[in-house]
Amino acid sequence: MTDKGSIAATGEFKGRLKEGVYRAIYARRDIRSQFLSDPIPEQVLARILHAAHHAPSVGFMQPWDFILIRRHEIREAVHAAFLRANAEATMMFSEEKREQYKSFKLEGVLDSPLNICITRDQERFGPVVIGRTANRIMDLYSCVCAVQNLWLAARAEGLGVGWVSIIHDRDVQEILHLPRHVVPVAYLCIGYVTHFPEKPELEAAGWIPRLPLDKLVFCDQWGKECKTEWPALHQEIITRKDK
Repeated sequence: MTDKGSIAATGEFKGRLKEGVYRAIYARRDIRSQFLSDPIPEQVLARILHAAHHAPSVGFMQPWDFILIRRHEIREAVHAAFLRANAEATMMFSEEKREQYKSFKLEGVLDSPLNICITRDQERFGPVVIGRTANRIMDLYSCVCAVQNLWLAARAEGLGVGWVSIIHDRDVQEILHLPRHVVPVAYLCIGYVTHFPEKPELEAAGWIPRLPLDKLVFCDQWGKECKTEWPALHQEIITRKDK
């Protein structure tokens, strides 16, 4: 699949290859309500799983596992767990936000043809892993990299992915019979969609605005704006428009 002739000697992607990477990043969406019932071909599913498995991992630990969930009764149990957690979440918002919150569709557990749970094995390759000695949680970040790899590969294949975060880990562990040392990281809904929204749903709904990048980039130390420390970069950041 790699067009070797279009990659420079330095390894830089050229032309459409580079554009494709950026397009997947900017066009990725958290999908909840546009799922079609069409099954995902095994070849496509295998490709995106391979992409996830090639994520970077601390000490080459590869702490992830992928549980593919098609059985309706299991997804019903997960959906019920979401409803319980979502009812709790609704009451955490102010009254003025609560009605808008309730209007959002925040999962596609039963709508999508496939659910995938990406888990974290905290004991893989033993208690001492390179890069995980000072910060034991690094394997969690590795799993999140696998989630992002899967998400971007799925977008490139025309598949929508939605991350169901409003659910208690203990419920997922019980429903999926996870061992004690294995914890859920991401419960994903995946499938073909009617369309990909132009903007993330919460941004389009005005729930929270997109923050300007130049306010989030510091030079050398916290709070040191690049406007004075690195003006050329600052100008490039503020003049570039997001896709």
